Amino acid sequence: MPAYVIFIREKTTNIEELKIYASKAPSALQGHLLKPLVMYGMHEVIEGPEVEGAAVLEFPGIEEAKSWYYSPAYQDAVKHRMKGGTYRGIIVDGFVKEGSEI
Repeated sequence: MPAYVIFIREKTTNIEELKIYASKAPSALQGHLLKPLVMYGMHEVIEGPEVEGAAVLEFPGIEEAKSWYYSPAYQDAVKHRMKGGTYRGIIVDGFVKEGSEI
């Protein structure tokens, strides 16, 4: 069953740290099966407080999502994202509709 990693950027606090993150994060994708579905594009908040943007990544399953997030390469990058803004991140199970494949 697919799983999704969702990041919500609530507020940017240090753009230079986010630039460092952006330079390091792509190399952390190597060796991991994932598909970016949403990457901080235009958005409209329909419930809750305003946010600056969101990203959604699709993985084959929860374990694959965790393997990527907790990998040494991504942990080296993510510390800069955390210094660069206020974020929320979750991993959530998806579902497979009958008769469809990932």
